[in-house]
Formats: sequence, C-alpha cells, structure tokens
Amino acid sequence: MSTSFQNIKGTFDILPDAYTDGGTRIASSAEWHAVEETIRDVMHRHNLEEIRTPIFEPTELVARGIGQMTDIVSKEMFAFERSGTNYVLRPEITAPVMRSFLQHHLEQRGGVQKLFYIGPCFRAEQPQKGRYRQFHQFGVEVIGADDARADAETIAIMMSVYRAFGVDNTTLRINTLGMPEARAKFVNALREYLEPYEDDLSETSRRRLAKNPLRILDTKLDYEQEILADAPVLTEFVEDESREHYVQVKTYLDELDIDYDEDPLLVRGLDYYTRTAFELESPDLGAQSALAGGGRYDLLAEEIGSKQPVPSIGFAAGMERLFLAIEAAGNDLPEPEGADLFFASLGEEAEHWVFQTVHRLRGEGLHVAHDLKGRSLKSQMKEANRQNATYAIIIGGNELEAGAAQIKHMASGEQVEVPFDRIVDYVRDETANVEE
Repeated sequence: MSTSFQNIKGTFDILPDAYTDGGTRIASSAEWHAVEETIRDVMHRHNLEEIRTPIFEPTELVARGIGQMTDIVSKEMFAFERSGTNYVLRPEITAPVMRSFLQHHLEQRGGVQKLFYIGPCFRAEQPQKGRYRQFHQFGVEVIGADDARADAETIAIMMSVYRAFGVDNTTLRINTLGMPEARAKFVNALREYLEPYEDDLSETSRRRLAKNPLRILDTKLDYEQEILADAPVLTEFVEDESREHYVQVKTYLDELDIDYDEDPLLVRGLDYYTRTAFELESPDLGAQSALAGGGRYDLLAEEIGSKQPVPSIGFAAGMERLFLAIEAAGNDLPEPEGADLFFASLGEEAEHWVFQTVHRLRGEGLHVAHDLKGRSLKSQMKEANRQNATYAIIIGGNELEAGAAQIKHMASGEQVEVPFDRIVDYVRDETANVEE
C-alpha cells in the first residue's frame, strides 16, 4: 500500500516500531512514552507539577516575550491570521507558560511555582540531524523565586534528567548576562568593536551586527572566533547585584558537586534572559553539541503585561537531541512495557471465549492482547513475542473441554496448565515472586 502524500519536510511520524529516516533513527512510540515517563519521574522527584499550554498563541505574545530582533521572530515562525488576529505555532514554551501563570493568577496558590512541560514546538529553520521544524521540548519553569538556590536547583534538575538516561559525558557552561541596562552598554561596545571588521564577517554575522550583535558570539566559524578573541566581555559590564548573584549560584553548584565551565561569550538567543545563563553540551554529538539551555528571565512577565516583575528561571531541552545523546552514549532506551498476557486462540469456539475473557481481564487492570486475524498458533506466538508479552495463554478445543489453559512464560519457555478461574491469580503470584 502507498500514497502520494508524505509527511512535511522537517517533520516525522512516530510509529509503533522504530525506523530510520534520512540516516536518523526515529524511536518507536513505546520508546517515546518510556522516555517521557522517565522525565516525568525525575520532575516529580524534584516536586515539579506539569503544565500544558496550547500549541498556538497570539503573535504579539511571542514577539514581545522572545524579542522582535531574534532570529526566531524575524524568520523562523509559522504564522497565520484568523478573523483579524495574528497567531503563531509556538516556537518555544516559556512565554506561553508565563502567560498562563499571569492569566490564571497562579501566584495565589502561594509559594514558588515549580512547573514542567513536555510538548511540540515549531520553527521554520533548515532541518538537520536532530533538528526539525516540528520538534519536541521538555523543560522547567521555576516562577517566583529570586534566590540563587533556585538557579542552582534548576540546573541540577536538568543534569538529573540526562543522568537518568546515562548521558554523563556533558559540559555545563554558565555565565551571567546582567540586567538590560548593563547588557545594552555591552552591546554598544561590542558593535563598536566589530564595525571595523564588518567586511570580514559572514553574511549572517553582518546581519546580526545591525540587528542583534549578541548573536555573533554564538559563531562556530574559526576566523570569527579569532576576531572575537579581543572583543569586550559581557561580565565587565555586569552590575554588582548580578555579579553577586552569579557568585552565589556558583557556590550552590559547588555544594552540589556540579562541574561547570565559565564562558564569558555565552549568550542566549532569546531577549528575555537576565542574569544567569547556562547551556549543556555533549561532545559525543559533534558540531551540533547542544542538549539544553536556559537561564533567568526576571523581566519576562512585565514584557507581556504584568505590572510588576516576576523573578523566574528555567531551561528547555529538545527530546530529539536527548534520543541522539542516549544513542551516542551507547545506552539503551528505557524498556517499553509489553502486554501482561497474550491469548492465542485455536478454533471459532475458542475465539469467542478468548474475546469475552480478554475484555473482562482488561477491566481488572491487566494489559491483555489477542489475535484478531485467525492466524496459526505459530503466527500467534510470534505476535506474542513481538508484543513483548510476559505470558502467552493458549486456548483451543482441548483447553475449553478441560476448563484449563496452557500458560507459557515467554522468557523461560516454561509451560504449565492452569484452571481458567486461576489464570489471574497465577499471573499475579508469579509476578510477585519475580519482584521479590
């Protein structure tokens, strides 16, 4: 079977089985689910609560939140208009989360709001390995905390996620961006320094020089890095309060035994960041080494309409990059759960008995599968194995007459006869013995 329609460039389908697309392994839906559940487990252990926001938001929210001069807003948004209102498919989730926090007055819940999310985002950028036009992010937003401990804890949560998957070969880079006034002075100094080199810069950097010189600091071009070697350094312009906050963040990271590299050239691509900024990289991923990044965004709430600032910090990470990092580290993905029971039926009478029994057992909380194609016993056992079933339960005419099923433990191959009314007890007793 085939169709002339294909998934849109820069997107991919998540299927029941893993497959390869353009040389990149696309994990199965069960593997995605297992990874997401591991992330949720880490988040819950750190006392975070999940938040979900719509995948499209008003254009103005995203533009004001992220910044008009950023690459995302200027050329990477999927935008559309409906009934006179402009919308975009969300390119990131921090601004929508802050919008939701303000709209629903979550500050009235009391204390610091520690939130996490997992969901799709959209950017019209050039697709490449591990980077797509529809991609999936997970992240954390700690809203209402000005203390440097919140910065260190947010970084610790980020590190814990990757450690949970055995991704240990990473580098954490940190910096302080200061507040907007200090950063504006630095931008002016940086522009003045770079203007004599304008003809030597790449086309992308020349465009950034006019619009947002900070982004030039992200360059991967060797000759531009040489130009930047003697450029002004942002930390020289940072005000004393931000500098002291940065010292405290490093102190708390030291207390948690989290290694880090201080990088005075580290900036973030979104305008809402203030003070602390950080990125996590893995050299195992080659040139495209970024795994996650984040920072403090104390003024974002005011940018989108709040009457007062709301101190906050967070990070965002790409799910696709996480899968690549797990693979590069040589680690296995979390094992998807298979069916508890697979019923193989032989003959029409057995099919009716199995059909009723399967639905009854599902009502008792068991994960149960069965054949719907009337295949041979050999084919049904192959299907039980494909579904990673723990037990295969064989029902035919002889079993119906005896009132007892043949139960095969798929891992050991051991097969026993068990009365129909003891099937559930047998399976649960055996499972309990294994867990002990």
